[in-house]
Amino acid sequence: MSARKFIVGTRGSKLALRQTEITLEALTAANGGATFEQRIIQTEGDRSSASLATLGGRGVFVIEIEQALLRGEIDIAVHSLKDLPGIETEGLTLAAMLARDDPRDVLVSGNGNRISDLPSGATVGTGSPRRACQALALRSDLIMTDIRGNVDTRIRKVQEGEYDAAILAAAGLARLGWLDRASQIFEPDEMLPSVGQGILAVQVRTSDGEAMSLVRAADNNASRAAAIAERAFERRLGGGCAAAIAAYATVGRGRSSERAPLRLRGLVGEQDGRRIVNGEMSGTTSEAEMLGVRLAEYLIAQGAEELLEAAT
Repeated sequence: MSARKFIVGTRGSKLALRQTEITLEALTAANGGATFEQRIIQTEGDRSSASLATLGGRGVFVIEIEQALLRGEIDIAVHSLKDLPGIETEGLTLAAMLARDDPRDVLVSGNGNRISDLPSGATVGTGSPRRACQALALRSDLIMTDIRGNVDTRIRKVQEGEYDAAILAAAGLARLGWLDRASQIFEPDEMLPSVGQGILAVQVRTSDGEAMSLVRAADNNASRAAAIAERAFERRLGGGCAAAIAAYATVGRGRSSERAPLRLRGLVGEQDGRRIVNGEMSGTTSEAEMLGVRLAEYLIAQGAEELLEAAT
């Protein structure tokens, strides 16, 4: 094992630090005596209270970390895959997708209400058009309100009555040991997850063969296949952070990781939940990218392009 110490870049929130801890546990398990040093990098998304749409999309949580990686200030970057744009940054590689945690969304409400029990006109905090679209499809009389801040901040805002409820990712709560604070876990049939939700992605410089080899040892085949399919779906649609796009791939058991069965579900909708097109396709993990493209094209034929254009 190399005597090199690998510098790992991460955001500084409680959740980001926990996710980095999980990642380092996986890297250490896969590589024995590797040593790491953690470096906190504040991103534009952390500094600003503006909405993601105003700031310019999901990339605001990763740009500074990627720049530090490209400059050689860090060797490894840890991201929530759902924060990464669909096109990889030149010179960088997503060398590992860790085993997927719970991809579902949850409702956190002030009094433990499920979404069906919230009073008419209740305010529900979310900065996600995808979540707003699907929540309004379930309850058109709710008021979706933008919410920013880390997971603990969002929960506190609900507890203090600033919002009646908020929609968050189950994986984030579970990683912090707070899943019991959820009043409802949405099944994918109720609220289809975000592209990459629940997957931690580990990024390195493409030219850094030593870091690449170390990180790739922790790659999870099922997570990678699901990520390829979901991200191909999103790329083909070309939707940004203002569009309500959801995709969720599940991988079954097969004779080999390359030929395991893969089921991909996708959705495009208006943020007000009035119009939604969805569909699904099945194949094998070797066809992951093709399935993503084909499902996107199927939804485009059903009117998804019009919905995406309306969101811009």
